[in-house]
Amino acid sequence: MKDSKRISPSQVGRKLRTQFLTGVLVIVPIGVAVLILRWLFLTIDNILQPVAKSLLGYTVPGLGFGITVVLIYVTGVVATSVIGKRLIRYGESLLARVPVFRYLYTGIKQIMESFASPREAGFLQVVLVEFPKKGMRVIGFVTSESCVESGEKLITVFIPTSPNPTSGYLEIVRENDIIRTDISIDDALKMVLSAGKVSLQEVTDRLGAEMP
Repeated sequence: MKDSKRISPSQVGRKLRTQFLTGVLVIVPIGVAVLILRWLFLTIDNILQPVAKSLLGYTVPGLGFGITVVLIYVTGVVATSVIGKRLIRYGESLLARVPVFRYLYTGIKQIMESFASPREAGFLQVVLVEFPKKGMRVIGFVTSESCVESGEKLITVFIPTSPNPTSGYLEIVRENDIIRTDISIDDALKMVLSAGKVSLQEVTDRLGAEMP
């Protein structure tokens, strides 16, 4: 009798490819951010340390890091000003003309904005979703709701990975497949970022109520 549960080589290959690509999507953004910051720290440090030594007679440990933090803050101040916003819009209009890069830039920017200002960026509610298999629940963020012709409501849910919530999965589920909560988006993000160290009583209560 043939075993119906036997996994074919093609299925194994697809699973390995999916897992590998998922790992790439998690590692690459983190790695790129670390490399960029490291390059920025070292570049500024290499420029300023000789100046500090000539003026003070000695180098200042952490000078590059400190100046980089100040530079990032000043950039944020300028970017929130009227002139800064105009310059950013002009720069984005130029980037929008660059093939491929415009999609990467737009995608990364939208993700970062979602977590910087979740309510303004479209996170409507915190829900519990059955994922990755039956009997397991994860925290998800509702991004949109729609109805099909039959009148059934479909919910689009972003499921973040922990502790890096800027990557994750997108699911479209039926309304009766989610558990709605009154948890604030900020509190849910704290739980995800802390890998569950910051636990929420409502999650425990809601899951306990669902248990047979």
